[in-house]
Amino acid sequence: MRVYNFSAGPSTLPEEVLKEAQRDFLDFGGTGMSVTEISHRDKAFEAVADEGSALLRELMGIPDDYAVLFVQGGASTQFAAVPLNLMHSGKADYIVTGNFAKKAWQEGKLYGDAACVASSEDRAYTYIPAMDAVRFREDADYVHICSNNTIFGTRYVEFPHTKAPLVADMSSEILSREVDVTRFGVIYAGAQKNLAPAGVTIVIARRDLIQAPLPVCPTMLRWKVQDENKSLYNTPPCFSIYMATLVLRWLKKLGGVKEIAKINEYKAGLLYDFIDNSPFYTNRVEKKYRSVMNVPFVTPSPELDAAFVKEAKQNGLVSLKGHRLVGGMRASIYNAMPVEGVRALIEFMKKFERENA
Repeated sequence: MRVYNFSAGPSTLPEEVLKEAQRDFLDFGGTGMSVTEISHRDKAFEAVADEGSALLRELMGIPDDYAVLFVQGGASTQFAAVPLNLMHSGKADYIVTGNFAKKAWQEGKLYGDAACVASSEDRAYTYIPAMDAVRFREDADYVHICSNNTIFGTRYVEFPHTKAPLVADMSSEILSREVDVTRFGVIYAGAQKNLAPAGVTIVIARRDLIQAPLPVCPTMLRWKVQDENKSLYNTPPCFSIYMATLVLRWLKKLGGVKEIAKINEYKAGLLYDFIDNSPFYTNRVEKKYRSVMNVPFVTPSPELDAAFVKEAKQNGLVSLKGHRLVGGMRASIYNAMPVEGVRALIEFMKKFERENA
């Protein structure tokens, strides 16, 4: 029996995608080889990678003057790749709204004058700073944000208007809502939350910005090189790219980003409405900035939190333990989490409250 997996990543994937991958695991497209065995130079794999890139462009409305890259590793590698490709004058502005945004800023400081121009750390990252109060530097090479906070459960309602190119880590919300890609110079996202198994990161970059990486930038982190080689400069994470392509097909069949955004808002609304009307559970995030993807909550005590996680697992609701920096519980309800999974969680929450209030 499949459980409902609320992990923040690697996370749940659509069941029909898993079944298709299961068929291809022994014989991919009649090749007599597993999809995990096929060469990245094989035309069959190149077709998969090309389809994935085309689907991502279609679903996100990515213009032709943007590169779409499938690169190795997680999004944290891009914390270094961003300054190494973009910090030409040695200055960049960062808005710190959570743990990963802070790590990106700290990494940026290794390569130049990376300034934290706004932060929500003063209130435990439970809000997004007002953008009209942020003083961006006129000569910054870029402004970096993390659009959705996986750990603390916040997201940007509106993105900042900046003179410098806007760079966004969208790891925990890519393809969950419509965004105007042209508002950004670079978007990057680890795939293991909303798109594929761990191992591949998506980079969407305006080509005019990536033509002159810093001389010290390693070849593998040069987005220009990856673009020129169609993400095949060396052996890419083939299986993760294949899985991403299957998920993109699934999303297109579902109706695309516009349709999944409606479903995501509905799922999150069900869960937040229940929490807000319960005297037993609490979500500490300012309502305006609540994430639609990651919903942290607590019971009246750490002991009850631990009991909740244990009993939830026994009821087929897994990976609900909150991040160590926050505690409590966290339900990550990404694109592939069905409405039925959220309803099952709410029913368990009701039962646990009746038995422990």
